[in-house]
Amino acid sequence: MISVSNLSLRFGKRILFDDVSLKFTSGNCYGVIGANGAGKSTFLKILSGEIDSTTGQVALDPGARMAVLKQNHFEFDASPVLQTVMMGHQVLWKIMEEKDALYAKPDFSEADGVRASELEAEFAEMDGWNAESDAASLLSALGISEDMHYTQMSELNGPDKVKVLLAQAIFGNPDILLLDEPTNDLDTETILWLEQFLADFKNTVIVVSHDRHFLDSVCTHIVDVDFSKIQTYAGNYTFWYESSQLALRQRSDQNKKADEKRKELMSFIERFSANVAKSRQATSRKKMLEKLNVEDIKPSSRRYPGIIFTPEREAGDQILQVEGLSKKNESGYLFKNVDISVNKGDKIAVLSKDSLAITSFFEIINGEMKPDSGEYKWGVTITKAYLPNDNSRYFEGVDMNLVEWLRQFSENKDESFVRGFLGRMLFSGEESLKKASVLSGGEKMRCMIARMILSASNLLTLDEPTNHLDLESITAFNNALKDYRGTVLFTSHDHEFMETVSNRIIELTPNGTIDRYMSYDEYITSEEIKALRAEMYQQKVKA
Repeated sequence: MISVSNLSLRFGKRILFDDVSLKFTSGNCYGVIGANGAGKSTFLKILSGEIDSTTGQVALDPGARMAVLKQNHFEFDASPVLQTVMMGHQVLWKIMEEKDALYAKPDFSEADGVRASELEAEFAEMDGWNAESDAASLLSALGISEDMHYTQMSELNGPDKVKVLLAQAIFGNPDILLLDEPTNDLDTETILWLEQFLADFKNTVIVVSHDRHFLDSVCTHIVDVDFSKIQTYAGNYTFWYESSQLALRQRSDQNKKADEKRKELMSFIERFSANVAKSRQATSRKKMLEKLNVEDIKPSSRRYPGIIFTPEREAGDQILQVEGLSKKNESGYLFKNVDISVNKGDKIAVLSKDSLAITSFFEIINGEMKPDSGEYKWGVTITKAYLPNDNSRYFEGVDMNLVEWLRQFSENKDESFVRGFLGRMLFSGEESLKKASVLSGGEKMRCMIARMILSASNLLTLDEPTNHLDLESITAFNNALKDYRGTVLFTSHDHEFMETVSNRIIELTPNGTIDRYMSYDEYITSEEIKALRAEMYQQKVKA
């Protein structure tokens, strides 16, 4: 168990959180959520001892071992992969180092022999003789092949380094596991493995993530950083979100009596509990939601952008025809012989093991890149809006405030109209006069979404639309696309986004395409699709 008491953190006059007292117990996974800047990652750093709180203290059970997912991907570049994993158990690793140093001494003394004997006993007690094989098994499970186990960390690419650092964190069965955005840069297969690992993990997990599906799959509790406080709620992210929205609606309903509100909340909890009990999610085997005190459910202070896509005209039957489209780079084909016909109402999740393939495909069909072969043709009724993966060209060197920036994309040039639109995107008052060139990644993305809404297009192409967005913006964007009446081609690392928006999956490979009308979950778990994907990626055709 880990507990915090009377914890506060202040930066000058700014209070991130104040008078926080919480307990995190074994067998539970706590998902830490909060608006950007609320202090989620900072809270984890206080728990790990990386930074100090202003007041209060953090206490671990005697002898408890904490492990933290490292964010510095270059910290272990001078170390071999297998050793990097074993370094995760610091006590064990120090024993191994001291043992090796003693046995390497040319003048090994009697005192050295006594110390070596003590170390050997500690080493055996910690199951040290299996450490190397355990670390190797972890790496293999995470997709790091055996031939890479003895290479230097500096030789690995970014995603593989993340896998090794994840293996380091979970190595040796820590009592408390702290994970800050663990799914970043992980492929779908690895995320699914991690979800299952955490669902079976018997100790304490505290995780920060923007991936709603991940939070729903692994969390038994939500830790909400809001109102300068930190509160814990039983249930996963979806339960927290839906209950907070219900509480918000109830607060605005002045005519409803307290008893009626309580009955409505109890009914909601019962319905949600029944659904969870039937699911395969980790929440179903944990603390039952019926134990939740309805008075504990509070409206959130979070603000959700008002995202609504409304096509100005309905599309005809001819949407997009692609024939024989291919693109290659110096290492071979990104995709080859793409033949697809996009139909009215399609919401297509585009996949590939190489994200550059998806970006190149989107740029080609939006006229920003030339294919190496093949052609494409849009229907005459189609009006398009494209959200690129890299939006820097829209903001760099732009000496405009947000009103001026957005006005260039609006037929209605009236300032009050543009300001009102910016307000829906959470740029109110003085914020609407910020310079476009100094925006954060999330603010730029909200501006790009506003630009798309103003286009009133009947077809949207979205390349990683959830990048840089907070949970609130992702949720609003997700809901808007579910209700959108037009056609969508998109890709995202957000599992929930892919599952709830798409009705068709197209995967681009160096040897053709896989095209299925099925859900994203069905696609990634299908044994038939797994075998087909392995065959399609088996041999990359050289340029």
